[in-house]
Amino acid sequence: MKYKPNWPETQARLIKLWNCEPTDRPCIATAVSRRVAAVARPADHYDDFDWGQEPPASDEARWLDADWVTRHALGTMTNTWWGGEAIPSYLLMAGWLASLGGRPQFDLRTIWFDQFPVDFTKPHPFHHQPNDRWYQRFAQLYLTLAKIAGKDDFLLGGPGILPAHDLLSMHMGTQNFLLALMDEPGWMRQAIVEGAQELIHVRRDLRRQIEGIHDFWYGNAGWMAFWAPQPYIPTQSDVSCMLSPELFEEFVIPELDLLGNEFGAMWYHLDGSDALQHLPRLLSLPYLRVVQYVPRPIEPPNGVAHLPMYRQIQAAGRIVHIQVTPDQVEPLCRALDPSRLMLEVSWLCQTPAEATELLAAAKRWSSARCQLPPFHLTSQS
Repeated sequence: MKYKPNWPETQARLIKLWNCEPTDRPCIATAVSRRVAAVARPADHYDDFDWGQEPPASDEARWLDADWVTRHALGTMTNTWWGGEAIPSYLLMAGWLASLGGRPQFDLRTIWFDQFPVDFTKPHPFHHQPNDRWYQRFAQLYLTLAKIAGKDDFLLGGPGILPAHDLLSMHMGTQNFLLALMDEPGWMRQAIVEGAQELIHVRRDLRRQIEGIHDFWYGNAGWMAFWAPQPYIPTQSDVSCMLSPELFEEFVIPELDLLGNEFGAMWYHLDGSDALQHLPRLLSLPYLRVVQYVPRPIEPPNGVAHLPMYRQIQAAGRIVHIQVTPDQVEPLCRALDPSRLMLEVSWLCQTPAEATELLAAAKRWSSARCQLPPFHLTSQS
């Protein structure tokens, strides 16, 4: 990998992580900006305003202008020291534009969609539109960036496509979506499952376009980058924080099953404490391999405050992938199984030397790991 000369070593560690094999420390991503005047990023460095070049001409250009995006991607690669298990990669969030008929709006932080009414007496309108101008711009950008990335210069990963049920909640509006689950369950089940099936076809088509051009056609890129030795699907259910376990079972699990059957393994973004009620069910899914957690703003940040949850995930044989501040690395190394743990501290160390020392210290802390009593998953956890 052009931007990570020690990629074979990193790859070997990530393979051990995927297989939950014994290791001397957790996987730890420690990317550091090479820019002398780098702007410090927040702990959830999703909002990236340290452009490293001229800022985009518009909010839309930030996500879709091929010239600007490719310059920014290459600038990110060359101006970053990719330490530990940090993976040179680039977030292409414009994959959200495979939106089942949504009308997008843009700002520098994100992409969202206009709401529109639906008629439950007619077939659902949520279908992939391959000739939609927004989707076409994304598909062309994805192919362009794959060519820029070459065979294996950096990881492009799979397109960041949202699940069908989250898209429907955006298009309908959350309140209307939730009411429809209760009032029109058959209509909604069909819309979600058919939308999920169409988006699987979109992923297949995009994969075919870059096969032979770029090796890293799957994986998470950019924010919380993750690579595994076999294909997997990253997904989420942000709306699940407002669903009961019964509604989660009826409307979310069928889509997760479709993705698991298609891709064979899953990396799951669990968003906040209101979604924790679904964790036992998620951990029962045979294809679930990684759980990534983002606390709500009113919760403590990732770290020792959430140890019972991390232990619950690890006890179920799954990998914990979390973003933490450097001061949380020591207690987590001492308290958790390093073979099922990946910590993301990228952009939070100031220098490569500081990041390198953190990696060395993690080995010492892991060797002194506390022998905690076994954690048993129960239906009440």
